[in-house]
Amino acid sequence: MKSIEQLVDPSGVILTRDAEESGISKYALYAFLEKNSFEKVGQGIYVSPTAWADELYILSLRCPKGVISHDEALYHYGLIDREPLQRTITVYTGYSTSRLTRGGIKVFTVKKELLGLGKIVVSTSFGHNIPMYDMDRTICDLIRNRSRFEIQDYQMALQSYIRNKNKDLNKLMGYAKAFHVDAKVREYMEVML
Repeated sequence: MKSIEQLVDPSGVILTRDAEESGISKYALYAFLEKNSFEKVGQGIYVSPTAWADELYILSLRCPKGVISHDEALYHYGLIDREPLQRTITVYTGYSTSRLTRGGIKVFTVKKELLGLGKIVVSTSFGHNIPMYDMDRTICDLIRNRSRFEIQDYQMALQSYIRNKNKDLNKLMGYAKAFHVDAKVREYMEVML
């Protein structure tokens, strides 16, 4: 049986499900959490007050159906140079977003069948695996939601994408067709290229 201390990951997160799976009683877990001033940040998710929390990992735990997207993905791929002020996630239409938006999260919605399009798994700086859209899907989302981005971030992201050797214009156009914005994406790409 693991001790409770061993269940705290390097970023200071402990999950009640991990404690339960390790055979630790809820009483022992909550006594440990209270004694060490852990903060509840979501259902069954606690963070140490002394650790630098992996906020994207915590967001993906709080919203397991969501995909990290838009500003966060642009920053992850180096397409913008400013870290986003708000965490950003995409969920399917109809998913309850009130807790997320109250928590300062910027939420985008798409049809349920399009939520997984372009979804990959990336590693955070803490080594956690989180769901995020690939670079080409992120550019498609940028163009689809142009009014929700600052103009300098919008322009920088498009210019950085065009210069990026890992871009896949065929994939970008496939995503654009799925979202019915292929004419707009083609127009932007013709101007930029």
